[in-house]
Amino acid sequence: LTVAGLAMGLIVFVIASGLTLIFGLMDVLNFGHGVFIALGAFVATSVMGYGAGAGWSGFFSIFAAMAVAMAVAGAVGWAFERGIVRPVYGLHLKQILITMGGMIVAEQMIHVIWGPDQIPLPLPASFRGVFLFGDVAVEKYRLLAVAVGLIVFVAMFLVLNRTKVGLLIRAGVENGEMVEALGYRIRRLFVGVFVAGSALAGLGGVLWGLYREMLTASMGADLMVLVFIVIIIGGLGSVGGCFIGAMLVALVANYTGFLAPKIALVSNILLMVAILLWRPQGLFPVAKR
Repeated sequence: LTVAGLAMGLIVFVIASGLTLIFGLMDVLNFGHGVFIALGAFVATSVMGYGAGAGWSGFFSIFAAMAVAMAVAGAVGWAFERGIVRPVYGLHLKQILITMGGMIVAEQMIHVIWGPDQIPLPLPASFRGVFLFGDVAVEKYRLLAVAVGLIVFVAMFLVLNRTKVGLLIRAGVENGEMVEALGYRIRRLFVGVFVAGSALAGLGGVLWGLYREMLTASMGADLMVLVFIVIIIGGLGSVGGCFIGAMLVALVANYTGFLAPKIALVSNILLMVAILLWRPQGLFPVAKR
């Protein structure tokens, strides 16, 4: 039960981590983030279908699907920022409306390319089954999801806290005008953050699609409520807060579903309300000057 919660939480973290940076750094209310989740999952099913015909191993097939999904989602994210988001910087209401509209159009494009029906995304045979640890059985794919999620978290932590790029990003959150006055093109850096966030959503879409083994064009939109809850709990702009929020949400949902199924559907809302009553800005908000 705990491993299942960790796997779900880390998948949600991968998706939400990019969006929390977009919210916290760029001050963009991107309600169209879900389209990159669905796009990553659908690209993955095409890559894995091709890999199955070409005789790829299950291990190589999954990681090839992840790489291609991230590249496609990142490229579409760049076009999304250039064509849809850029004209409405600083206009929050218009950001909500135009990004939701962009998501609806993109979902219809997914219908055109892959069709309107549900598409299966089965796990390769090498990732089916379980590992036995004494009396405990743990699904192989859940361990893979945990490993990928932890790698993403560690990579983001190191980039944000141990590199010059991370220093500029954090400085841009604190005082973007000062960073620009020092000669750095902070806007271009933030566009890179948008692209990276979209690519992470594509990666999360692959993980989520394999977790569910069934795809729909609206799967990203359906997941966005959970993603927003995680971001609000963690605090806008905080990757560490996003990680803790994702873990809390997933574990509480799993244990509530096991112990008290009748309140499982509202457990995330109750958790968010309880935390906001205690800390209205979230667990680890990133303060802006």
